[in-house]
Amino acid sequence: MDEISLGVPQPILDSLPEGSEAAEQDMMRAVGGIEASINRAIEGAEDEQEAVGAVADALEQLEENYETYDEFVPELRAWGQSPIYAIAWRNLQADLVAQLYEVEWLAERLDRERNARLVEDGIRFGDR
Repeated sequence: MDEISLGVPQPILDSLPEGSEAAEQDMMRAVGGIEASINRAIEGAEDEQEAVGAVADALEQLEENYETYDEFVPELRAWGQSPIYAIAWRNLQADLVAQLYEVEWLAERLDRERNARLVEDGIRFGDR
């Protein structure tokens, strides 16, 4: 299993207003931390299944973060504030999910793991 490499896409950085160097640095640090955490989990996994499970956990967290930032957007607009930072962070979460699915050895296994989790949780549409 190869190491996973993640990054902050340039279009997301370009979407930030001028003078947002601190936000750019925060995004880069956050992505670096996520990348390091995922790679540590992969390295420490006893087998491929455990590694995929760890990445699936990270994927679920990214999706939760996406939803959280997405909820901030209308709230900020309602208060008359710019949601640009919430939008950028939301888009970053979505892009990181996409980047994980672009990892060749991981994509199919992630789908399989996530489907298995749905079944384990008892969420089946065919059972009644």
